[in-house]
Amino acid sequence: MKTAIVTGASGTIGGAITARLVNDGFFVFAQYNDNLKGIESLIEKLSDKKDCVYPIKFDLKKGQEIKSAVEKIKSVKQNVDVLVNCAGVGLYKLATETTEKEWNDLFSINVTGMQTLTSLVLDGMISQKKGKIVNVSSIWGVVGASMEVAYSASKSAIIGYTKALAKEVGYSGINVNCVCPGVIDTKMNARFSESEMAELIDSTPLGRIGKGEDVAELVGFLSSEKSDFITGQVITIDGGFTL
Repeated sequence: MKTAIVTGASGTIGGAITARLVNDGFFVFAQYNDNLKGIESLIEKLSDKKDCVYPIKFDLKKGQEIKSAVEKIKSVKQNVDVLVNCAGVGLYKLATETTEKEWNDLFSINVTGMQTLTSLVLDGMISQKKGKIVNVSSIWGVVGASMEVAYSASKSAIIGYTKALAKEVGYSGINVNCVCPGVIDTKMNARFSESEMAELIDSTPLGRIGKGEDVAELVGFLSSEKSDFITGQVITIDGGFTL
């Protein structure tokens, strides 16, 4: 049985990815931090396969917690075959009103924590000459979003990180790819009013917003052997929103 780590597993997208990988036969370490209710709900949904889900709590802003968590993961499962960096936070605020602390806190989760975790998992993948890393960015990392400069910048950093890391570890047989979801039905997008959501749907050629499961399907493919010759790619999954 292959092993995966999914960060942000208590959220809509991370939970859907975890469920997809479990149903694909993976043993998944499901990372969460504050949202215990979300992770409990996920385990309840996967009750018939709950032995394949290992909830693990750590804060991506804290390097020592990440290191301790990886040590625990390696004590349970020797090898990690797939890492999905899905955890992320948003910030809807003018650039001129964004504080240094808000900027740093956002980057510490969306970028720095991702790098710390990835670097700790990579050594095992390099040793076994195989592995899959899937980073979850956003369409706003591709095109940018007004009132979300910090968020867009962090998601753009993930895209650059993906491309560079794919070149760095390709000779070790490791695939690194990035998915960029569009407007997805998540708590992060719950701030939009009914009329704003209608405008977003109207701007989407497929005529609807996305679901966590839509993203999970793509991540599942990129985590499988079917994607063995794909690396360094940035794939938007947005119903055509950015066309």
